[in-house]
Amino acid sequence: MSGQLKEVRNRIKSVTSTQQITKAMKMVSAAKLRRAQDSIIQMRPYAQKLQEMLSNIVSGSSSDTALPLADVRPADRVLLIPITSDRGLCGGYNSSIIKLTREVITTKYASQHAKGNVTILPIGKKSYEYFQRNNYKLADGFWNIFSDMSFENVRRAAVYAQNAFLNKEFDRVEIVYSQFKNAATQIFTVEPYLPIPKTEQKKGAKSVDFAFEPAMATLLQELMPKILNTQVYKAVLDANASEHGARMTAMDKASDNANEMLKSLKISYNRARQAAITTELTEIVSGAAALQG
Repeated sequence: MSGQLKEVRNRIKSVTSTQQITKAMKMVSAAKLRRAQDSIIQMRPYAQKLQEMLSNIVSGSSSDTALPLADVRPADRVLLIPITSDRGLCGGYNSSIIKLTREVITTKYASQHAKGNVTILPIGKKSYEYFQRNNYKLADGFWNIFSDMSFENVRRAAVYAQNAFLNKEFDRVEIVYSQFKNAATQIFTVEPYLPIPKTEQKKGAKSVDFAFEPAMATLLQELMPKILNTQVYKAVLDANASEHGARMTAMDKASDNANEMLKSLKISYNRARQAAITTELTEIVSGAAALQG
């Protein structure tokens, strides 16, 4: 019986230590989430307006206007950019991104993948490790962006994708990431990146007319890459906030589960201790009765 009590005590000690770790991780993630949330909330309206403006310009441009980054070609060669985190312990966040990426490959680009024409540009250690382990074709020079997350590092990945598209190494580029909604909710999405998607003109809606100064070609040549760099940076900020929100939620649930486990273990411990005391008392009474007899 003493061995059983010792085992339960050790389990209680172990669960208590784990709970302290999960609570600390929740507090750290909550602090990081506040900063990451502020960054994406400030960035999102600016990035969305730029992207909307760029799509409208591409949609309204004449056929003789040279817009290489909006050149629509048959999707023979595809680049996918899945954005995960560098670390785990954030629930199903990373696995959801990887699963969505695989779904895109199997449903949209199965024939291209069979020919070896689907390339993965992973951002985040978890996506890099998964796709490398499963022998996917990789462009692996940008997976460690989160170790030093800055606009310049993100820009390098965006410029690589743009140059590869211009050189016709890829005909389609898409970003797979998580849009941050709140700490408990992330929206996993696939966003077309290149060619620049056109705005669908609603029936009866007026077309947007832009006045360009200087000439349209000169202005777009300068602005297009910058807007596209901003789009990737926005996706990375979204993913960063989503990661901290997912980890905070996961650690909160882990702490609650540890509480439930501790309650159960303490009940088991008290029952075992009461049973041991009852057994000892019975033995004492039985011994006393035997001596009197």
